[in-house]
Amino acid sequence: MLKAKAIKTFLWFDGQAEEAARFYAGIFRQAKLGRITRYPEGSPGPVGSVMTVEFELDGHPFIGLNGGPQFKFNESVSFAVECETQEELDYYWERLLADGGRPVQCGWLKDRFGVFWQVMPAGMMSFYDDPKTAPRVMQTMMKMVKLDIAKLKEAAQ
Repeated sequence: MLKAKAIKTFLWFDGQAEEAARFYAGIFRQAKLGRITRYPEGSPGPVGSVMTVEFELDGHPFIGLNGGPQFKFNESVSFAVECETQEELDYYWERLLADGGRPVQCGWLKDRFGVFWQVMPAGMMSFYDDPKTAPRVMQTMMKMVKLDIAKLKEAAQ
């Protein structure tokens, strides 16, 4: 079986790829901005404007493409940020919402660029392993917007 050299997440923006990459790099503690390519003559974008921006967030590689207004982000794809403590969860929640983001429900939010994130406790899915406690965890989570780790752990016990 062949092995791919890398798997990267490609995000389609409407002219905001570099701004988004810099925004995310300012939030994640281990972030790197990489190569920026520009639209050449004969391409669909304005000559010299940013075409792609490569960036990495906590070891996960991304490429932001300024592809235009044709496509929008939606909830069918989201990025989960697993947090060890409530302090860490609060940190990512507040920063990803900054400057125009919108909280959704159950730990989900939409950032100012339209990208969806889930900010959750590390090991969240293990709360659903026990069929006796899973309904309590689900009912508790469904009442939340930003997740409360202590309340979820309490519901799981």
